[in-house]
Amino acid sequence: MALTVNGNVDNNGISFPAFEGIAPMLNPVWLHTFTTAAASASFTEAGRQLGLTQSSVSDHIRRLEQSLGRRLFVRDTHSLALTADGESLLVHARLILQAHARAEAQFSGARLRGRVRFGTSDDLAMGPLPDMLAAFRNQHPEVELEITIGLTSELYALLDQGKLDLLVGKRRSGESRGHSMFSTPMQWLARPETHVDLSQPLPLILLPEPSITREATLQTLGKSGRHWRIVCTSGSHAGCMAAARGGLGLAALPQHLASRDLTAPLNNASLPVLPDVEYVALTARRLSKPADTLYQILMSSRLSRG
Repeated sequence: MALTVNGNVDNNGISFPAFEGIAPMLNPVWLHTFTTAAASASFTEAGRQLGLTQSSVSDHIRRLEQSLGRRLFVRDTHSLALTADGESLLVHARLILQAHARAEAQFSGARLRGRVRFGTSDDLAMGPLPDMLAAFRNQHPEVELEITIGLTSELYALLDQGKLDLLVGKRRSGESRGHSMFSTPMQWLARPETHVDLSQPLPLILLPEPSITREATLQTLGKSGRHWRIVCTSGSHAGCMAAARGGLGLAALPQHLASRDLTAPLNNASLPVLPDVEYVALTARRLSKPADTLYQILMSSRLSRG
C-alpha cells in the first residue's frame, strides 16, 4: 500500500511531498547574490558583477532576509555593511556554495573511464607518490591504474616502446628530457649509531648499472679521492635499504627515504657531500584523457613543488 502525503506517488509506490513553488530558505541563487553583495560597495556594483539589475539584487536579498527572519545588511544611499547576522551567514553561505559547486562538478558530464599505464621508481613509491595516486583514485574511481615499478632507465625504455603512458623518475645531470617536478638531496644512510671507519674503503650498497644514483655516487667519490668497495648490489631501493638496515654498509639514497631505522652516520660530516637528484615526469606522445588527467594532478601536486 502506498502512502501519499500532500504529493505524488512514483512508479514504485513511494510518495514524495510536493515542493513545487516552495523556495528553500537558503536558496543558492540568493546566497550567491548575497556573497557578491557582501564583497561589493553597493547593490548596483554587485548587480554589474552578476549581470543583474540593482532591483533584482535587492529582491534576492529581501527574500533571503524574509526567509531567515533576520536583517543581513545595514544600507543607505552611501554605504553598505553587514549586520552581525549577515557576518554569520556569510561564513555558512560560502561553505554551502562550495559544497554546491563540488556536487555539480561530480554529477555533471561523463565519468572518466579507461586505463593508465603508469611507471615510477620505487623510491617515489615508498615516499610521497601514494598520496597523489590516492587523490586521483578518489576523483576517478572508474579508471584502472596499471603501475610498473622499476629503475628509471628501465621505465624510459618501456615508455619508448609504447608500453607506458606516463612515468615519474629521475633525470641525469645535463639531460633535458621530461618535465621537471622537484629535486631532493641524496644522503648517506646506514643503520642507527653507525660510525664509518674512514681509514678503510667505504662499504657501498648500490643499485645496478645504469642507475642514476649509482653513477652520481661513484662520480662524487671519484672526485673526492675517497676509496670504496661495493659490498652489496640490489635491483631496488627497498633492497638497498634492507641491506643498510642490516648493517652491511652505506647506501646513498634520496633524502626522503631516511627513517628512524635508517639514518645518517654519526660522522656524516666527514663524508663527501652527495649531489641532488632531479625528478621529472615523462609522457607518451599521445595521451588518453585518463592519462592526461593523472599527469595534470601530478604536476599540480606537492610532488611538483618539492
